[in-house]
Amino acid sequence: MVVLVVTFLALGWWQWTRGEGGNARSYGYALEWPAFAIFVVIFWVRMIRDELKPPKAEEEAAEEAAEPEFPDVVRPEIDPDEDPELAAYNAYLARLNEKK
Repeated sequence: MVVLVVTFLALGWWQWTRGEGGNARSYGYALEWPAFAIFVVIFWVRMIRDELKPPKAEEEAAEEAAEPEFPDVVRPEIDPDEDPELAAYNAYLARLNEKK
């Protein structure tokens, strides 16, 4: 992390001196390199924080991994004579649900 930050800041300084020499595009790069250095520091801090975070208790991990429970859904009665296509589709979905 230190090597990257120092390198990015040095490259920013180098671009700044090129910009002073008449290369206007280098001013944009001179601002870009320190931004990269800031990103490196931010991500390094996040990685360290994640490593130092205590592991979750087994119960909490099991609760998160468990499938959510859904309340019973009230399904309306569908008259197959009224809408045969919808009744066929619902029968298909019911067969798929039974295969689980």
